[in-house]
Amino acid sequence: MAGVLVFDVNETLLDLRALDPHFERIFGHSKIRKQWFGLVLRNALSLTITGHYQDFVAVGGASLQMVAEQHGVSLSDADLATVGGAMTSLPAHDDVAANLARLADAGFRIAALTNSPQDAAERQLEAAEIADRFERIMSVAPTGKFKPAPEVYRMAAAELGVEPGGMTMVAAHDWDIAGAMSVGCRGAYIMRPGMVRNPLYPEPDIAGADFYEVADSLIEQA
Repeated sequence: MAGVLVFDVNETLLDLRALDPHFERIFGHSKIRKQWFGLVLRNALSLTITGHYQDFVAVGGASLQMVAEQHGVSLSDADLATVGGAMTSLPAHDDVAANLARLADAGFRIAALTNSPQDAAERQLEAAEIADRFERIMSVAPTGKFKPAPEVYRMAAAELGVEPGGMTMVAAHDWDIAGAMSVGCRGAYIMRPGMVRNPLYPEPDIAGADFYEVADSLIEQA
């Protein structure tokens, strides 16, 4: 076997730009979507550090309310429900299906590891029509922590029956890769548009401007 690849889901595999029309309607600017998701990640990290884990869906809703307050927007229950529902029906990025197939054909075991709750993660990947590509779809929920807490990656390795060193974390977030590498995993960075690497983090083993480049390197190094 070529090895075990564990994929982040939101932004790495699924395209959050599909939410832009909803943010345009609610806030008048689609760019608020990036501010919101950045706040979601910040709040998730803060809850992990302070030991107050909450469901990622709840974190998303609270963060949306915070952004609305910052911008002086009145947010309705319907708005919250619409954005939450849209998060479970995101499309995959255009380069995802073909490269998951290439990696499977090359002999890799493929799994997903996400901050989303288990049921939401399964719905997301089913809606994106890629769920059947994954040996396991794993949520961080059993650990009571969000990525990049080390416990999350150790849990994933144990679930897959490998040592962390036998697992490669593939993500569009440098902090996710840094978390995985902190416990001995390899890291592969898909640099989606607008993503840059923090120079204070360990350098990923592989990096590419899109999934094609990253898949090429994974297959070459297998």
